[in-house]
Amino acid sequence: MFIKYAWHWLGIPYGWGGQTWNQADCSGLIHELLQAVGIEKRGFDCTAHNLYVNFKANNQIIEINDRQAGDLIFWFNNGKATHVGILIKRDFVINAGGGGSKIKTIEDAIKHNAFVRIDPIEYNGDSYKICDPFKDEQ
Repeated sequence: MFIKYAWHWLGIPYGWGGQTWNQADCSGLIHELLQAVGIEKRGFDCTAHNLYVNFKANNQIIEINDRQAGDLIFWFNNGKATHVGILIKRDFVINAGGGGSKIKTIEDAIKHNAFVRIDPIEYNGDSYKICDPFKDEQ
């Protein structure tokens, strides 16, 4: 259900701080997906970095070579997780991309081609870590 629900978000415009069908940013998208499968409580929201810190504290970070569909991928800049997405295949990710803090409106998203989309794993760089959000449930 986790990945299947993620597919329904494709094409939603990016919006900084968004977590709705109107607009979503990277962490907002992941929060919505985690809440839909009962991993997070409704209304919980935080940044990509804080999501990473929470998963790391729960020992849910896995080896990169063990990644699989349904895992989360966190990209880093200067030691801080700055972007997150969900692996739909070993090397492809659904993520709210192309935006940033200046993308507030749907018009901004269209202008900057910022949407929930599929990207190759390397699109956001090679500084990343993988998390299995279901690891403690197995």
